Amino acid sequence: MSLKLISTALCCVSLTTVAEEATTPKEKSPYTASAELGMLFKTGDTNSADVKAGFDFAHEKAAWKSTVRLDLLIKKSEEEDEDGEEHFNTSDQKFTLVGQTNYTLDKASPNYIYANVSYEDNRFSSFENQSSISTGWGRRWFETEKATLDADIGPGFKRDVIRQTDTQDEETKSAFIVQAQALYTRQINEHVLFKQLLVAKYSPKSDENSTYKAQTSISTKLIETLQLKFSITLDYNTEVDEDKENLNTETAMTLVYSF
Repeated sequence: MSLKLISTALCCVSLTTVAEEATTPKEKSPYTASAELGMLFKTGDTNSADVKAGFDFAHEKAAWKSTVRLDLLIKKSEEEDEDGEEHFNTSDQKFTLVGQTNYTLDKASPNYIYANVSYEDNRFSSFENQSSISTGWGRRWFETEKATLDADIGPGFKRDVIRQTDTQDEETKSAFIVQAQALYTRQINEHVLFKQLLVAKYSPKSDENSTYKAQTSISTKLIETLQLKFSITLDYNTEVDEDKENLNTETAMTLVYSF
């Protein structure tokens, strides 16, 4: 009889524990990450391969929020050499890394201070690489259940390494900048997310390069962890070589996996 009572008690304790675990909400992880990939292969009259990849990482806890964004674009096209042989050569290659940390000054206030660093290596631009660092003040200008708008501004410093050409040696230019950026997000519905990013790095010094970037994206949720993303990016440099364009655009469709 005693054994039956003990067994019954243990079963009740076990069931109670399971029920408590089921009803207790899981603590949200401060870490979020996602990876995206898009590819295009073309054969026939011309052969080419394009690969676009990206990685997002974020950590948010208490008053601190940090984000890191990595983008990679590679394009290889089949070209004919002087001997008439065809080879795949890299015709486009771009690597971008951007990191930012925000510290909210007060829980009751939407104001924050930030630090931002960025690095870009574009093999077929006028620059070997471009890097910058800035810090300043920002604010969440409004927030609703479906939309947010964050914007910040501050002084910074940039460094451009100008590519060597037939008429010019490699040169490094550094300058003071004023950086301003804004991010607008809107949850259009349960499955569709819209984002608009604007970044300006203005150099007050005459004849120094200033950069402007605008990126628009729409993501559609396919399943819980997989989205289809369509994006348009515009990059503008005020000072480039004569044979280069000031404005470069990029249109992409990628699959994004969140984990």
